Amino acid sequence: MRHVLFDVDGTLIDAVDNQRVVWRTWAERYGLDPDEVYRVALRTRPMDTFAQVAPDQDPRNCLAALHELEDEDVRSGTYAAFAGASEVLTALQPGTWALVTSNYEHRVRGRFARTGLPVPEVVVDAAAVEEGKPSPVPYLQAAARLGAQPENCLVIEDAPSGVRSGLRAGMTVWGVNTPEVVDGVHRHFGSLREAVRDILAFASGPAQPRPAV
Repeated sequence: MRHVLFDVDGTLIDAVDNQRVVWRTWAERYGLDPDEVYRVALRTRPMDTFAQVAPDQDPRNCLAALHELEDEDVRSGTYAAFAGASEVLTALQPGTWALVTSNYEHRVRGRFARTGLPVPEVVVDAAAVEEGKPSPVPYLQAAARLGAQPENCLVIEDAPSGVRSGLRAGMTVWGVNTPEVVDGVHRHFGSLREAVRDILAFASGPAQPRPAV
């Protein structure tokens, strides 16, 4: 059996404007330049962002404030699923796909509920792993929980760190929703909608035999 592992933000859910608003509000709370904070936040994890833009602040308090804003955004923000997301997720068989996100599962469930997307049995979130993307650990954990071999998994990503994570896990990686090809992807699609037919074809294709021991 073949399996498909999806990133969430930027791949299935369009949350760019939401992230910008959250970081702007956070920056203003600390008297920082919102544009500079967002520029750093795009490239680093939150704790690294705090260390760079607010080194005099307690990072635990910074993170708590960020989480508060993100949770409120899930409740009141405006979200949209990318075209093709509902089509591909509802067409895949249960147990053949998973979500692998650097966000937290309760936020993913909140966003999916608001956009009408189905939630799979397996969700690997930030709390599930000690090493996040670009480490291969998140995607390897998703494969293990699905009972899948890495060589039979297709990763759908939009971000360089996620692409590296999937590649390091030994999986096929396709990039979507970016005008430029992310370095390392095996195939590139300008949008998720363009990739739907090929994703479903991959999922229905024959699996690679398990290597002999």
